[in-house]
Amino acid sequence: MLLSPAYTYPDQVPTQLRQQGYAVLSPQGVCELAGCTPGELRALLPSWDDLPPDNYLKDGGRYRRRRHSCFVQDGPRLTQAPHRAHWQPVEYNALHGGMQRWFEAMQPQVVAQPAWAHLLEAMARLASGLRGPQPWFVEAHQFRIDTAGGIGRPTPEGAHRDGVDLVAVFLIAREGIKGGETRVFQADGPAGERFTLTEPWSLLLLDDARVIHETTPIQPVDGKGHRDTLVLTLRAGGFQGDEA
Repeated sequence: MLLSPAYTYPDQVPTQLRQQGYAVLSPQGVCELAGCTPGELRALLPSWDDLPPDNYLKDGGRYRRRRHSCFVQDGPRLTQAPHRAHWQPVEYNALHGGMQRWFEAMQPQVVAQPAWAHLLEAMARLASGLRGPQPWFVEAHQFRIDTAGGIGRPTPEGAHRDGVDLVAVFLIAREGIKGGETRVFQADGPAGERFTLTEPWSLLLLDDARVIHETTPIQPVDGKGHRDTLVLTLRAGGFQGDEA
């Protein structure tokens, strides 16, 4: 039995983030928060069928496909940064930290969609509500986790923080799988919640300083299945790796 998340009303998201470090929005709530329509969000979907393999998985798996691009959101102004490697320190990603991981960039026609700018501006507003108005350095990851090999691992590194200020995990699609339960824990205590995102464009928001998170492995129900997500991380002061 899948445990459904408790959705937060869009106007209550800042309070929820301050009080418990995370919030979950329904697809309708995402549209309201970002000021876009369901049709504008659906226009982004075909790009998940064209994600290259992730060749950096240290567990030897072949279950993950992804694209990665970087942006700077400064108030209403969105700028795409020159393509760069994804880098995390080992203290935040024990499995893949310390590596320069070069993934193929997001497709230009995806970044040009109206919904894209709306989503990033909305996430930056939330981050500014938590940390104060400033430019936000955004890394965007399109993921597909599949079960062609039997098991797919959305978070092979286990429960973790990302070393940023705000994390946004959008569920894009969930087809022919079981598992994929989201777990959120207080970083400095035993309290935690678990639930499964099932609705396309539902959204998990995380104050990365206060909580750690993971998603359990997925398995096929009948033949090959997959789980698609969009992960946006927002960080103040620069991209991870700028100081390295």
